[in-house]
Amino acid sequence: MKSLVAVGIVFLPALYFSSQLYDILALPLIHALPSGSKMIATGVVTPFLIPVKIAGVAALVAVLPYVLYQAWAFVAPGLYAHEKKLVLPLVVSSTILFMAGMAFCYFVVFGRVFEFIAAFAPKSISVAPDIEAYFNFVLGMFLAFGLAFEVPVVVVVLVLTGVISVEQLREFRGYVIVGIFTLAAFITPPDAVSMISLAIPMCLLYELGIVVGAMVARRRAAGLGETSRE
Repeated sequence: MKSLVAVGIVFLPALYFSSQLYDILALPLIHALPSGSKMIATGVVTPFLIPVKIAGVAALVAVLPYVLYQAWAFVAPGLYAHEKKLVLPLVVSSTILFMAGMAFCYFVVFGRVFEFIAAFAPKSISVAPDIEAYFNFVLGMFLAFGLAFEVPVVVVVLVLTGVISVEQLREFRGYVIVGIFTLAAFITPPDAVSMISLAIPMCLLYELGIVVGAMVARRRAAGLGETSRE
């Protein structure tokens, strides 16, 4: 309930500025289109629904740290002390990485992808993207990159829970890279730019996860060693 109230509080001002928010969201595409081009709305109620959806997504992203904190506070009474120490850093890092993925997608990927696509548009057509199609595309890309940037958290959790060791992660590196590029090809638009833009950060983040996982595993082993000596 607290999370819903927080989203509702932020939703109202976000709805007031929803038109400006959509203009900001559309900037990468507008810059890639020919001068004077505009987006269109093909649905009857689309000019109303899209600003409402924009406000809802903006409100959720704005209060995401608070929502995740409420989720942690809800389950915290049932956790052991060592589990509480683990969950809170994971919540914080997951939030930061998800937002970093969205920011990377907006500031780095969108401009290159839209310029690449616009370069292939025939000169005889007038490019006028639909605002709802663009919103759905952007939302899907944000979700894909946000989740992709969670790779280090997933790797660390797998190491901490004993599902897989750091040595196995290094051993499976080649298979993981092939899997990452295959996954990136499926969840991104059919162009090489967006696929590479997603796959390369995922590979780097996988390596980061191995490094962090090794550090955490060493600390955990040291802590168990001290406990056994005591």
